[in-house]
Amino acid sequence: MQAATGKERARGDATLFSSLRVLWPHMWPHGRADLQLRVFFSFGLLFLGKLATITMPFAFKYATDALVAASEGKPLPQDAIFSIVSAPVILVAIYAGVRIATALLTQVRDGIFAKVAMHSVRTLALKTFEHMHQLSLRYHLERRTGALTRILERGRNAIEELVRLVIVQILPTAVELILVFSVLFYFFDWRYAASVVVLIVLYTVFTYHATEWRIGLRRSQNESDTDANAKAVDSLLNYETVKYFGAEQRENDRYGGSLRSFANHRVRVLVSLAVLNAGQAVIFTVGLGVVMALAALDVIAGKRTVGDFVMVNAMLIQLYQPLNLMGMLYREIKQAITDIEIMFGILSRDPEIKDAPNAPALRVNEGNVRFEDVHFSYEPEREILKGVSFEVPAGKTLAIVGPSGAGKSTIARLLFRFYEISGGKILIDGQDIRDVTQVSLRAAMGVVPQDTVLFNDTIRYNIQYGRWEAREVEVEEAARQAQIDDFIRSTPMGYETEVGERGLKLSGGEKQRVAIARTILKSPPILILDEATSALDSDTEHEIQGALERATQGRTTLVIAHRLSTVISADEIIVLDEGRVAERGTHSELLAHGGLYAGLWNRQREAEEAREKLREAGEDGSKPKQPNRNPPKPALDDVGSGRVPSARTTEAAE
Repeated sequence: MQAATGKERARGDATLFSSLRVLWPHMWPHGRADLQLRVFFSFGLLFLGKLATITMPFAFKYATDALVAASEGKPLPQDAIFSIVSAPVILVAIYAGVRIATALLTQVRDGIFAKVAMHSVRTLALKTFEHMHQLSLRYHLERRTGALTRILERGRNAIEELVRLVIVQILPTAVELILVFSVLFYFFDWRYAASVVVLIVLYTVFTYHATEWRIGLRRSQNESDTDANAKAVDSLLNYETVKYFGAEQRENDRYGGSLRSFANHRVRVLVSLAVLNAGQAVIFTVGLGVVMALAALDVIAGKRTVGDFVMVNAMLIQLYQPLNLMGMLYREIKQAITDIEIMFGILSRDPEIKDAPNAPALRVNEGNVRFEDVHFSYEPEREILKGVSFEVPAGKTLAIVGPSGAGKSTIARLLFRFYEISGGKILIDGQDIRDVTQVSLRAAMGVVPQDTVLFNDTIRYNIQYGRWEAREVEVEEAARQAQIDDFIRSTPMGYETEVGERGLKLSGGEKQRVAIARTILKSPPILILDEATSALDSDTEHEIQGALERATQGRTTLVIAHRLSTVISADEIIVLDEGRVAERGTHSELLAHGGLYAGLWNRQREAEEAREKLREAGEDGSKPKQPNRNPPKPALDDVGSGRVPSARTTEAAE
């Protein structure tokens, strides 16, 4: 397993070739004949455009010679192509036509290739997103969600840029440089070609070193940008907490500090860009001056015409475009590699939890769950579970209780195989969960978590998430069983009501009932209630308890609870303490034993009675409780819920 760090960092060892090796399967549209045809057609248009571009200086030359001859009353130069073509107006028209054709070919090419480029972007971005979901819970808990989404966004943009530059520009630009060099060598002499070679070498060397300097600045800028974005997301997700503590100014200062750091790094990047552009301009201008001086001397000596002088100038200006493009290509490619380097790091990270080769799907016949001497630790130096063993018979309910930090919620995470155990076995109907596929394992289980987080979508979407192919009537029936249908229908939008970010538009009880409905709709044979009511008040807990009891009927149920009043009717209760099973038995048996469970029970009852007295007296800030002259008979859901003692509870208390 690779070491996890709190912040993803660029490794700094990625190169163009290593990046292209990773990108190539996505750059070339395998299995898409239509997109492959677009690639070939784009290349054809591009080469036609380059050939058209290289003919423009010739049109300039002959037009200039024709104008000089006409102005001096001399016959046209002997190397003119044809007298009709040598007419200045026609040559100028040809020059303009070639420029128009070049521009049109370039734009048509870019338009045709756009679909290919976006296919590459979509393919790799989707693969990265999918891979993020395959990484372990440990990985995601150690990272900020805002930072991960920023990496994905910036990597997606960088992929688009890299694909466009590599496929559309690099090869054609190299061809154009070769064509320009060949024309200068053939139509002029070796001095012109040698000067151009020296110019290209100096330009390339300077561009390389200046760009390498800028890459380090760009990487620091990206890190500060990611940090600022992550702080903003973290603060907005905790909007209510910020308001509770009046910490708006603290958050502003915190975000402002990150923005100052980003601004400082951004200024350095912009200054370095100015230095790079200035250096490139100076080198090219000096090279241009040398070649133009050679041409001027040849014109004075009678070896060349004025048209040749103009042609050399046009050819060098023509050279400047691909030469400047090569500098831009290198800069942009290096910057894109910097941006996607972290994305590559994510893609290269092996998931901590993997299916065994040729792993079969889990077969759930009865739903029996068994832990056999399970050991687990989040960190090697601190073991959380130390040989935990228990069994949940099919259709029965097992409750796990114990002090905070005893490892209760860890058991649920291990059952879902979010982490790999370090020793022992976890079996479902005799099948080791490490030997079956994760998809089939999680399909067989449903969970109502302590902290229900909903998607920022409609109530219907969040309930239907339990079984996406479910019909509308099934979604509504699940809501009725979870006792939330009446509430949903009382809202103006009904099932299309938006729940807001993380479901914050709903109360805690409403969110829990949505989670219960989602699990009921999934209808799994194994159900896990992970402290599903611990964050709720007693009244809301009582309302939800009935829905939970209906959801558990006929299912193997594992209840992880802090409030002991919610588990007294469980078929068996085990008490975890310091990672070991300290006690086990029914509620009455554990009370009679007078051990850890009995101590927890008594403390919770005393705290509950104290709260009840305060409530009756109105000292907790609420109105004093009024006596009920006609108390209703206990509902069936109240028995065993902690609000009305069951026969077992009364007997044990006596």
